[in-house]
Amino acid sequence: MNDRLNRVHASRSAAVKAGLDHPVIDTDVHVNDYAPVLEDYVAQYGGSKLVDALRKALGGRFVTRNGGGKDWYQQTAEERQFHRTLRAPWWARVTRNTYDLATYTLPALLYERLGEQGSDYSILFPNDVLSPAAAGSEYRQPLHRAINHFHADQYRPYADRLTPVAGIPLHTPQEGIEELEFAVKTLGLKVINIAGGVRRPIRAIAEKYPAKEHPEIAKQTGYIDFYGIDSEHDYDPFWAKVVELGVPVTTHYGSQGWTGRQSISNYMNNHIGHFADGSQAFAKALFFGGVTRRFPGLRVGLLEGGADWGSHVYTHLVDRWEKRNRNAVRNYDPAEADVELLASLFERYGGDLLKGRTIDKSTLLRDSLGLSALPHSREPNESEIDDFALAGIEKVEDIRDRWVNNFYFGSEADDRTVAAAFNTKVNPLGTRINAIWSSDVGHWDVPEFTEPLAETWDLVQQGVISAADFKAFVFDNPHRFYTEANPRFFEGTEVGRKLGLKGAK
Repeated sequence: MNDRLNRVHASRSAAVKAGLDHPVIDTDVHVNDYAPVLEDYVAQYGGSKLVDALRKALGGRFVTRNGGGKDWYQQTAEERQFHRTLRAPWWARVTRNTYDLATYTLPALLYERLGEQGSDYSILFPNDVLSPAAAGSEYRQPLHRAINHFHADQYRPYADRLTPVAGIPLHTPQEGIEELEFAVKTLGLKVINIAGGVRRPIRAIAEKYPAKEHPEIAKQTGYIDFYGIDSEHDYDPFWAKVVELGVPVTTHYGSQGWTGRQSISNYMNNHIGHFADGSQAFAKALFFGGVTRRFPGLRVGLLEGGADWGSHVYTHLVDRWEKRNRNAVRNYDPAEADVELLASLFERYGGDLLKGRTIDKSTLLRDSLGLSALPHSREPNESEIDDFALAGIEKVEDIRDRWVNNFYFGSEADDRTVAAAFNTKVNPLGTRINAIWSSDVGHWDVPEFTEPLAETWDLVQQGVISAADFKAFVFDNPHRFYTEANPRFFEGTEVGRKLGLKGAK
């Protein structure tokens, strides 16, 4: 016990926390599942076949295999070049700091050490929570259910300061609804974690080259369904159920392996910015698909990508809407050109250019735009000219309300670019982007469990963000994210106790 107190006193973050007059909420803590206990639990849930399915899903989740079933680390340089085998992660968890390794694996130790970290409440993302998504359709739902049940049981004794997310499969809206209801109504879980997209076959190719007969073609072709715009499924019933049950949605959706992130030799080349790109694709699909218009109460946390991309997408949405809303886009409609005026200007100023050529008014517009404009001069239907139609954008404030209000952006403790979230001079309408403090402890980018809060306070001392920004980052925004989805989220918790909520311990 004395040893623990000494560590608390020695922690830079504990010292920062002692000077605060508000709680601290960590929205992204990664924990390990002790394999023997997890497998025993899954076996009791669904037998040895379910354990085998779990092992297969975990073994293949981050491993890229090509040619003879060998992954990147088993192949020669020549084989990697021949197969274009993607460089996969390695050494992604904390190990040398063995005390921290135990902290992320033992719930009781994590609970005991929160004072050292400086947080009052943590949202836990067990590293295996979405692994069942890699399982076959026969096992996907049973595995999700078993693992969610395991996490609910494992962390229930520590519910006043820790809550694990529930992994929800979304290959179809119905399976998502079924597992969501079980996780919330039966297990009592309060936050869900989803993959930001589902890879599906392109039907035109799949019908010509069936996956069973042409597995290599199936691996290399497909598209990602982001549940919003252009989806083959109607996910509105799922989003409606999320709002009905008052559940915040989170995702750490990545883009390693996408075009531009396909290095066969360098993991960092594939990693930097990939969470931002993956989450951006997901968020834009919800925005342009009108999901955030139809479900203004939906709250989505986009983790590990930082908040600066949320700021620049918001800014670009405004910029582009102002240039290409359904009225402004007429500025580029060929039918709007005054051919008579154009011809008269050619007659007045075009002598040196034309060198005696005769002007043909029937082709003058096309000729003036140039050959490169021909592919862009097609005639869309009237219903196809407004890319913002499903989002229902009539004014700039609508963009703010359907982007800024719905989305929260997880930024790591030492991420200096979080300043963009609070830059009211850059963000349209003087808006602040909802940056939420996400330490990401448990992964390789945080070698010391007790450092993140102090690293964020360093940004204040360096003038990167203000003290008010710090409070918004580590408390106000995270608190609002969870309570806007579920006003009773913090009842019975340490945060609730500090805020004087009824029912708090």
